[in-house]
Amino acid sequence: MLKQFLLLQSLSFILFNVVIVGGRLIGGGFSAEQNPFTPKASLVRYWNKEIRSESPRSDFLISKASPLNAVDSATFSKLAATNSLPTRFPDFCSAANLFCFPDLGTSLEKHEGDVKFSTYDQKNFTNYGSGRPGGGDSFKNYSKDGNVETDSFRRYSRNGAGHDDKFSVYGDSSNVVEEGFNSYGTSGTGGAGEFTNYQNNVNNPTSRFTAYSDGANGRTQSFKTYTQNANAGPGQSFTSYGKNGNGIPNEFASYGVSSNVIGSGFSNYGENGNAANDTFTSYGTDGNVPQNNFKNYGAAGNSADDTFSNYRDKANVGDDSFSSYAKDSSNEKVKFVNYGQSFNPGSEKFTGYGKGSEGSRISFKTYTPNSTFKEYAKNGVAFSKYNVSTANTVGDGKTVNKWIEPGKFFRESSLKEGTVIPMPDIKDKMPKRSFLPRSIITKLPFSVSKLGEIKRIFHAGENSTMGGLITDAVTECERPPSVGETKRCVGSAEDMIDFATSVLGRSVVLRTTDNVAGSKQKVVIGKVNGINGGKVTKAVSCHQSLYPYLLYYCHSVPKVRVYEADILEIDSKKKINHGIAICHMDTSSWGATHGAFLALGSKPGRIEVCHWIFENDMNWAIAD
Repeated sequence: MLKQFLLLQSLSFILFNVVIVGGRLIGGGFSAEQNPFTPKASLVRYWNKEIRSESPRSDFLISKASPLNAVDSATFSKLAATNSLPTRFPDFCSAANLFCFPDLGTSLEKHEGDVKFSTYDQKNFTNYGSGRPGGGDSFKNYSKDGNVETDSFRRYSRNGAGHDDKFSVYGDSSNVVEEGFNSYGTSGTGGAGEFTNYQNNVNNPTSRFTAYSDGANGRTQSFKTYTQNANAGPGQSFTSYGKNGNGIPNEFASYGVSSNVIGSGFSNYGENGNAANDTFTSYGTDGNVPQNNFKNYGAAGNSADDTFSNYRDKANVGDDSFSSYAKDSSNEKVKFVNYGQSFNPGSEKFTGYGKGSEGSRISFKTYTPNSTFKEYAKNGVAFSKYNVSTANTVGDGKTVNKWIEPGKFFRESSLKEGTVIPMPDIKDKMPKRSFLPRSIITKLPFSVSKLGEIKRIFHAGENSTMGGLITDAVTECERPPSVGETKRCVGSAEDMIDFATSVLGRSVVLRTTDNVAGSKQKVVIGKVNGINGGKVTKAVSCHQSLYPYLLYYCHSVPKVRVYEADILEIDSKKKINHGIAICHMDTSSWGATHGAFLALGSKPGRIEVCHWIFENDMNWAIAD
């Protein structure tokens, strides 16, 4: 019956949606095989209705339409209306092409002997290696080169004796990685856990270590080359790491090197431990804005030896907080050597540091000057070369600029035929997603006040990576606009059309950069065309936000020029791309620390700033 109904509706639609052109009867713009009740067909009709006919229809935007068929679209719309989508969430996620973390069920797999896991992913390991005597397991090339990777290790190696675990090239080069280690190595005796080349080159890395080696005896843990070259992760959290442990050496070497905005939280680290030995070497080196929070670190510990060597060296800014560090401890040795020697100094905050400790020795050598000490234990503290000025090279525009990718910002004068310029990495690093149809998205909550309901719909647990991403996106969308900015977040193509036409009128053209050719290399600018005659004009730019469905942050700022330019290979001069660039002519309201000024060496309001429209981002302009 449903098929017959849809067939009748299709025939009815065709009969009532025809036009006469040159004496010929034609349909409403659909191919014979296309169902007119799909979200994609609906979007085509909406474009034809809202955009004037002289504006070319954007196949690029149409390709972002929901892939749902007519039946699924109606089904999920009804479920959304009755707040029942969570009951069909896996089906909805798959059919609508959303970005979702898989719901990992409890694993019943048994592994009695040593196992080498290679090219393995998306697993829940429960009670794995629990109580194992000796031997070892290795995870190599695990979750490598993936898109959305999530793994859970619960009670892994718990109560083991001399059992080794090695995680090598784990999560490497993947996008959006979430790993959970709960009660890992708890009460284990001897053995070692080794994380090498873990989550390197990852976008949005997250790892949670809870009750890691809690109550362990002589078990060694090492993190080497961990999250190197990673980008903007929600953070790494270590809760009750080594708590109540005995003689546990922990080593963090080359941790977070050359990473961008990576944070780590250490809570109850080594608390009540005996003879702990922790070393942080080359931690956060060469990073951009590394942030670390140490809370109750080594509190009530006995005879611990902690060393922070070349910590956050050569980093840009960065902030660390030490709360109740070594509080109520006894005979603890803490050494800070070459700590925080950042090119652009960050800050350290010490609260209750060493308070109530007995026989502890704390020394600072060649330590950054930007520190705050509150309720600091005055006895047994030695400062050597403290307040040595750091190498702040913001002014020369060289050192700090390494964190501003070459070509990310440039002057308008660079957009001339024959100019050789560096091209930034314009590749879209977001998970592949589609818009939702209006019939569904209008029934879904989207506000900070409804975050709990949103997370329930998308199966985002408390303190989960997905929950954090949802919170960040919704909060940013509700942020008040900047001076002169008009903004709106859109989760359907129809909403994007509405926003663009409300700002620019119905005679508009949507443009985007053709591909990613030329990324991260020098290119030659070919033929350049100034949109609207190269005059200062209005434009709407739309940039992706990380969210379960395709969500764009669209905004319009005053006084811009928009250009399209051929991009040529530097040696052959062959055309390899066609890029869209936007130049902001008024930067007076921008912050003085904006990356554009660090890269170009100027100040707000003194220069114009241009940038490319990256892959899958869009620019709307008034039609010429």
